Amino acid sequence: MTQYKVDFDAIEWVSPLNGVRFRPHRADGKQIRVVEYARDFVEPDWCLKGHIGYVLEGRVAIDFNGTVVEYGPGDGIIIPAGEEHKHKAHPLSDLVRVVLVEDVT
Repeated sequence: MTQYKVDFDAIEWVSPLNGVRFRPHRADGKQIRVVEYARDFVEPDWCLKGHIGYVLEGRVAIDFNGTVVEYGPGDGIIIPAGEEHKHKAHPLSDLVRVVLVEDVT
């Protein structure tokens, strides 16, 4: 890996919950991840983190505390951090693949 290129194929998958896995890279206070969700993924808690992302494949619904927004291939995702933007992802297709960028501390 060079300073300006991330080789995601060289990064091992991390699977913190059933139905989701990702390949993370951290640098300069940011994290970029390729994330895959299976249809059976269930997010146990509301996420309060901010995300900027891009849907590569599949369809996903994101529940913003009762307001549901659907995303598909080519859609961008911008979610500010904080309680007022809490959210949960619900895959609508067998596989959802997205790229997400987040601040890390």
